[in-house]
Amino acid sequence: MSRVIIEPYPHQLGGHCGSGALRDLLHWAGLGWDGLSGDRLPGEGLVFGLGGGLSFMYTRYPGLTPPIYLVGRNADMELDFCRRLDIDTDRQQTDNAWDAWHRVKDEIDHGRPVMVWCDIAELPYLRVRLSNTRHDVVIIGYDNDRNTVFIVDNDREDTQEVPMEAFRRAHGSNGFPGPNRFATYPMRFPAQLPDLLTSARAAAASAARVLGGEDALLFDVSSLPEGSLVTSGVEGVRAFADDIITWPYRLGPEELSAAVRSLPVFIEKAGTGGGLFRRLEASFCRDVAEATGDQSFAAATEACQRSADAWSALGEIARAEAMDINAVSEAAQQLPALELAMQQALEQAGQATPDY
Repeated sequence: MSRVIIEPYPHQLGGHCGSGALRDLLHWAGLGWDGLSGDRLPGEGLVFGLGGGLSFMYTRYPGLTPPIYLVGRNADMELDFCRRLDIDTDRQQTDNAWDAWHRVKDEIDHGRPVMVWCDIAELPYLRVRLSNTRHDVVIIGYDNDRNTVFIVDNDREDTQEVPMEAFRRAHGSNGFPGPNRFATYPMRFPAQLPDLLTSARAAAASAARVLGGEDALLFDVSSLPEGSLVTSGVEGVRAFADDIITWPYRLGPEELSAAVRSLPVFIEKAGTGGGLFRRLEASFCRDVAEATGDQSFAAATEACQRSADAWSALGEIARAEAMDINAVSEAAQQLPALELAMQQALEQAGQATPDY
């Protein structure tokens, strides 16, 4: 067949690539839970939270621009979400571009949209320079005559028709934070999803463990240059807050400026859903509380929202034209206590007994 495209395919703009892609895929499969608004179909925040993806990692590394890296999610949110909801998948990777494309093509030919990793720096419609090889998009078709593929991206409202060569570069990139090796996630969906509250408790408990420092790193840090700082979890938030005041002594003027300017990008703009993913987590807790009446998730909603707001406030201060490192440092000092309270609230939600 010359042209194959899966239509109709439900799609909404999203704040985060992974949860946006998985939400669309659930909607395509027609899966959800009673008690949710929107005809039982889950929103992006609920999907993110069910992946147990909330995390924290801070890296300061000399010689790169910007010289810091912040992330608020863990590495395996997508896989954990699928396993928690009985969606059969794995991350298939290869170094052979031909094999990779035929895996994707086979899914499309059988009428199944397929999620893949692409490097944002190689996707022509995004027009960005910063590399991120872990960007999730969904492939819903191809056109052999035009030598293009059809991509659904959380960052674009419409389906994107992308030249095959550009897609292959994006799908097989060796950029930051590491080679994506044509990562592909073929999925087989169950007839119905597991119980929402049971799944949500497991996800909240997982997020609390990650915030406690368990498996919080997003990528392999062994190749970072000497003198780098890597911290994670709630203790990592404390280390990050304490480290900011040392930036003027550790970083040159241009590096310092780049580090401060990058904060609102990492917190708000880099596919975080706002507030370094904490706003998505608050939405997850709110949806679970409203659908099930569970009060521990209602309490966790407030804790996550307070943390999200504090992160957003830090981004706003860092965005101010007159750079004031003392003001940035003071705003960051509010974060550790809020992150600890959020971790404890999620831990309670994961352990609580039902309210009914």
